[in-house]
Amino acid sequence: MPTLPPAIKPTSGSSISGDDTRLRSDAPFDTEIISSNAWTEHLECYSLSDNEPELADKHHELQPIEETVKAARVLYNFEGKAEFRELTVEAGDELSILKEEAGDGWSLVRASCSGEIGLLPQTYYTCTTSFIAVHAKKELSSSAITSQASLQEQSKPLSIVPQDTGEWMNPLPNFRQSLLRGKSLNRFSGFVTSGAEEWVLEGYVDPVVSNPSTSHQRISTEDSINDDNRLSRLGLGEADRHYVDTGPTWQSKVPKFRVLVHSPSKRTSGLSGAYTMYSVTSLFSSTTDESYDTCIPPISPTRITVQRRFSHFIVLHTSLTRRLPGIALPPLPDKQYAGRFSADFVEARRGELERYIRCIVRHPVARYAEAVTSFLGCENDVEWKRLMPQLLSMPAAGPSFFAHVFHPAFNIDVDDATEVIDRFGRHTLAVGKGMQSLRNIFGRIREVRLEMSKAERLLSYSLLSLITSTPLSSAPVAGIKEDAEDTPSQRNGLLNEEGAWCWREGCQDCLKLTKAMQKTSDSLQTVADLYDDHARRTQLETHEAFKSVAHPYQLYEGIIETHQSTVSRYKDALKGKSNDEMTARCETVLNTTMAEMDTYHDQKVENFSTITREYLDGEIHFYEQVLHKLKAARRTFDAPRFDQLNRSPRQPSRHELDLEAPKLNPPPLPQPCPHAYDSAPMRPVNTAIHKGIGALLGKSSLVERGVFWEEWCCRTDFAVSI
Repeated sequence: MPTLPPAIKPTSGSSISGDDTRLRSDAPFDTEIISSNAWTEHLECYSLSDNEPELADKHHELQPIEETVKAARVLYNFEGKAEFRELTVEAGDELSILKEEAGDGWSLVRASCSGEIGLLPQTYYTCTTSFIAVHAKKELSSSAITSQASLQEQSKPLSIVPQDTGEWMNPLPNFRQSLLRGKSLNRFSGFVTSGAEEWVLEGYVDPVVSNPSTSHQRISTEDSINDDNRLSRLGLGEADRHYVDTGPTWQSKVPKFRVLVHSPSKRTSGLSGAYTMYSVTSLFSSTTDESYDTCIPPISPTRITVQRRFSHFIVLHTSLTRRLPGIALPPLPDKQYAGRFSADFVEARRGELERYIRCIVRHPVARYAEAVTSFLGCENDVEWKRLMPQLLSMPAAGPSFFAHVFHPAFNIDVDDATEVIDRFGRHTLAVGKGMQSLRNIFGRIREVRLEMSKAERLLSYSLLSLITSTPLSSAPVAGIKEDAEDTPSQRNGLLNEEGAWCWREGCQDCLKLTKAMQKTSDSLQTVADLYDDHARRTQLETHEAFKSVAHPYQLYEGIIETHQSTVSRYKDALKGKSNDEMTARCETVLNTTMAEMDTYHDQKVENFSTITREYLDGEIHFYEQVLHKLKAARRTFDAPRFDQLNRSPRQPSRHELDLEAPKLNPPPLPQPCPHAYDSAPMRPVNTAIHKGIGALLGKSSLVERGVFWEEWCCRTDFAVSI
């Protein structure tokens, strides 16, 4: 859930006593609803469907609907928005559920303490006990919703004549249009939170322009790429203007560059305690080669290195989500509270932050955002600390983001826009499902590699046990009778005086054979080490890289919702239900969402190509190392090396000491840190800690998403963190 401010108690003037049946013509809509006896007593008789036919007149007869009023209790504080007819409640308040399914996850409820009626998200309350149905023939106490006489009268079919209450006479036939002025009930959908809904319905009045207008000027394809046309068009900075070329696709105004996160070091501050500082280096090349982002950079590129900690990445992410609401941004990794200074975690966190910032700078719009340029280019620590509160205090762009998007004129076909979003949604869902299976299989492959390491090591121990006649503790030799425990093995004919695997003294052939087989045993130990290192390091990097492509639908869910809702408004506008200005604004939003889908397509090709190429390179390098060790062991049996092995006695292998306690129980494999969009069983322990702290502090809605939690921590402890 998005971050919600503390609940504010409604003022006493926000409602009128139910005894006053007269309504003032200038009274707000909420006041009329609460003061109307028809609303409070017979609300259950109306359906809130958008498709309900309109009433012929105010005396139209309505048949009561069998509806059960449920009792509920509020779980979290919620401050409703008056303009959306939402109810303000506090945790623990008692409710009466009048309409459980009001649409888009909302319910119509009555607060038991104040009697006010409004909308409340379904996730903010829980039902306790069921009240008796409104039409049941059962006596109710004085605190019940209606009196016993009213229930007895309502137990028979009645024709209800709505009261003449003025302007609210017929709000129910089209609930959303009349109650919310065309706005969506679900304020948490991407269409609403991005500001696209406000832009489509109302446009944007730019306070900088001398003659503000709610319209949005479309430009031709040629104008969109004309530099002269981009200068001071709206009186804003270049970073606030975005251009869509034919495709639709984002116009790249800044060349690609690489970013490395490296050299983590532990720092200590007297105010904020210990923390990890990372070096963030941006590499800029003069080459125009588009493959520079994935290839090795040329010699001596321009470098800018800054020092950043994890809380600084939170500032960057918070600013980007506010200023670029129409862009699909990758999530930040969750914060770690236990073991955050261990070498394995610091390296994993470094890799996650590098993947995050690389994904940001690869986006053709995000990489020239003001927050990104300040984050990567401000080398002065004092200046950066001054910029951080400014970045956090920047207002959300909302509809102004879409007002500053320029695109070719009339380049959207409504049928194509409908089809492309359906196919895109199905494709991203399938990719996410397939990647979940691939990640699980790859985890099993890493475990198999670890088992191969144990098998190679056991084979080495067994071979060494054979040529040294030393029993392996996990596989004791059976069928051999020792005469005395203190008798040397040489005297029993197991090894001769030169350590050769022979009962004959001075046997040169067995000495060469024993030393060559010992070389093979040592090589198998090295192969076992290669298997173990490959599973723990190289394959772990590939396993971690899978997270960047694991949840495309969740990443683009807001884009999909925005596109679908805009297409619906666009169709209505084309049918003549809206003016041409709304049609133009719908085209702007659709250009933005389709440009984002094109960006995903390009990044998908690059991501999977890079991951597959690096995986194959790692496997080739691994097998080349294994092959090199096996070939070296094999050459020991060929002349002239084999003939030279009898020049000196055999020296004991360093692995002979392990025969009594073989190293066959390696530590568990390190697993990739869970992705922010992973399912609950894969989430880290600190998520539960977040929720527990949030429950104690009354900020449960704050901790549902790690980024919002980090933002709250950054705001409340900002002075301490810097």
